[in-house]
Amino acid sequence: MSAADEILDIVDEQDRVVGQSPRGEAYAKGLRHRSVFIEARDAQGRLFVHRRTPTKLVFPSRYDMFVGGVVGAGESYDDAALREAEEELGVSGLPRPTYLFKFLYDDGAGQTWWSAVYEVRCELPVSPQVEEVAWHDFLPETEVERRLTEWAWVPDGLAAYERLRAYRAGGTDSAL
Repeated sequence: MSAADEILDIVDEQDRVVGQSPRGEAYAKGLRHRSVFIEARDAQGRLFVHRRTPTKLVFPSRYDMFVGGVVGAGESYDDAALREAEEELGVSGLPRPTYLFKFLYDDGAGQTWWSAVYEVRCELPVSPQVEEVAWHDFLPETEVERRLTEWAWVPDGLAAYERLRAYRAGGTDSAL
């Protein structure tokens, strides 16, 4: 089964399931679905950053400071977070990611999804999927901050990153 054929739950503005659709159709029609963003840090606290492959359905060849992806039909956010983190990092036995908050991403052009943000410590050697990740490294937060204006980032990851910074600074806008 291709990624475009994966079945997703379609949700409303309150994140209630209202139907199901193949991923490719959900993207093409702008149907609201669910996704997870997992901030992975190594033992030194450096942030896992990667560039997506050019074959990705959404945001090909863009940089991201999260691992993650869509939540499958009938799958919980928590289960999707662990599955996606292990898949994208290429590890098994990762601790269960810690849920932080959820927000509704909307690009203003018809692309919208509920986004649950997590964090996890990855002290295992990573071996990211070559189908998903073209380049990766663990970078200090200062390096990530410096690269924010230099690299082409995935827009939903940037939105999640900004909300995560506000969340950690004690802002109340980030969590719904």
